[in-house]
Order: sequence, then C-alpha cells, then structure tokens
Amino acid sequence: MSDEKIYVTRPFLPPLEELLPSLERIWATRDLTNGAAFHREFEQALARYLGVPFVSLFTNATIALVTALQCLRITGEVITTPYSFVATAHSLLWNGVEPVFVDIDPHTLTLDASRVEAAITPRTTAIMPVHVYGRPADVDGLQRIADTYGLKIIYDAAHAFGARFRGRSLADYGDLSVLSFHATKVFNTFEGGAIVSRDAQTKQRIDYLKNFGFADEVTVVAAGINGKMSEFQAALGMLQLDHIDASIRQRGMVAQRYDAAFADIAGIDVLGGLEQYVPNYSYYPIFVSRDFPVSRDDLYARLRDAGIHGRRYFYPLISDFPMYRGRPSAAKSGLPTAHRIADEVICLPIYPELGVSDQQRVIDCIRTAAT
Repeated sequence: MSDEKIYVTRPFLPPLEELLPSLERIWATRDLTNGAAFHREFEQALARYLGVPFVSLFTNATIALVTALQCLRITGEVITTPYSFVATAHSLLWNGVEPVFVDIDPHTLTLDASRVEAAITPRTTAIMPVHVYGRPADVDGLQRIADTYGLKIIYDAAHAFGARFRGRSLADYGDLSVLSFHATKVFNTFEGGAIVSRDAQTKQRIDYLKNFGFADEVTVVAAGINGKMSEFQAALGMLQLDHIDASIRQRGMVAQRYDAAFADIAGIDVLGGLEQYVPNYSYYPIFVSRDFPVSRDDLYARLRDAGIHGRRYFYPLISDFPMYRGRPSAAKSGLPTAHRIADEVICLPIYPELGVSDQQRVIDCIRTAAT
C-alpha cells in the first residue's frame, strides 16, 4: 500500500501552458484589476455557461455573501441553517443581522422548509438556505413561504456550481445566489466567488457595492467594499470553463465506484439520487450510524492512520460555535436532525485526478473497519 497521503480534495488546475498566453496578455496590458477585459469576458462566459441572467464576480464568496445582504438591504433576522460552513452565518453578523437557525431535512440535509414558517417573526426579512453538497434546497417550499411573508431569499450556492435542478442551474433560484470558486470547490479560480442576480438594476447596485460604492470617478453612492476579482483570477476562470464538464464527469466516476462499494455495508449510509437533479459530485459524504462496528470518530481516525484525510463536514454545527451557541435558536433540542447528521458525517476524498488505486485504498479501509 502506498504511503502517500490522500486528501479530501485536490484542486483541479488546467495545464500550465494553457495559462501562459493569458498571463502574457495581462503583462502586456498591465490591467490587473478594476473590471478589465478578462473580468468582463469571464462574467459573460459564466452567465452563458450557467444559463443565468447576470453574474457579478468577487474576490471570494464570503465577501459576496456580505454584499448580497447589503444589496437587498437585509436587516433584523434571517432564517438559515446550522449545517453549513461558518461563512454563511458570519455574513449575517457582519451586516448586524441576527441569524435564526432552523433544523434540516433528513433526506436533503438542506433547510427544512416545513419548520421555517414557525421561526418567522415580525423582524424576519429573509431566508438564507444552503444547497448542501450541491444538492437542491426545497426551492418550491421556501419560495412559497417567502412570497407569503414578503421575504427575500439569498441562496448560499457555494457547493452548487454545475449542479442542475429541473433543467436549471441551482444558481438560478432565489432573489440572489452566491457561488464560491475557492480552491476546494468543483470550479476554482484559486479564490473567488460570484453573485447571480435577476435584473440589470440589481447587478448595477452589486457592482457599485463591490467597488467601494463608486458610480463614477467622483461619485460614491453607497458604503461599498473592495470585493473585486483580479484579472488573474478571471483569466484562470476562463480556462477552467474549458475543463469543468470533464472534471464533473470524472468526479461522477469516483462517486459511482464508492456507491457500488458501500451499498452492502451495514451502518454506512450514502446520499441517494433526487428526481430531476443533475449533481456536480462536489462532495462524497458517508454517514456512520450505530449499526457500524465502530463510531464515526473511530472510523475517521482509522482513515487518517491509513493516510486518508477525510473531513467531518459539517462538524461542529455553526450553532455550536461560541458566537452563536447562546442564541435561543441554537439550542440542541431544536436542531435534532442537524446534530445527528453532524455526528455521523465523513466526507471522503473525491476529485478528478483521484486514481483507482487510491479510491480502492479508501474503500478497503472502510470495508476492513466494517468487519
């Protein structure tokens, strides 16, 4: 067995020689930022690829989340999930907004729409669901609630690049959707992110906000921030678009091999397919139940001892961190499903260049623990 470590992900990069002409173009123009040519081309190319109305590029998805809330002037309370990366809730705190945690659906692991209505108060202004592992939240149920109560929906779609539901990109739902192009994601620009918006006026406000609020050289119209994507990131993104479909197919092959290997192991559960959903295979979570001979944490440790670095993602819950756990909605009694899932999950290695022999190392380690 190889001693080489296997990590939960490995960023996909295009061949270096494909990037060199873009670098030469940047060096020739000395245009490094401020919405130059690559930035404009990448926004347009992304909108075409995703089939969405408007895209605004950002230096990272966290700044994009903060700006999305600013754009829609969200105040008061926002209903969100505890089962996500901390940036989801942190973006609310940065805007002086109170996060209200609601439990997750046990099948989709996304915000449980059936519990959202009971959490609405006169101070509620929006819902911030997450398409967890690139799987769709209850877009219909959440939209009905939002329409009934006059709420905005901002989707944290950080995991959802390339995933489709009912023939549409998952980024094409809600008032705004925020994508991540971080190095760990299916589609990366080293760091980066984007906001998908529905109309030209909203895009214009987003673009003002991400550039300090400047409307022109001498006019500032809002208390904006510096959220601009650089030309290097945009140039890399243009190249990544050439490879993304093949990358997702390769991820799918890894997921299919795992599905077959774990189908008959008692105590290891995997996520099933969803009707009208085309996945991007951004993560491969397994859930270690009480029927498995060892605990989740024991299996996690055995994998690490074998040089396999999975991730307990998401554990702990956001609601367990010090800045959140004192809130009434963070009480464990109100989030039973989220706590159970967080205590069972391990995300296994999955990326395009994960070889068959390394996949087998992962499979063998889990099968050995099962005996």
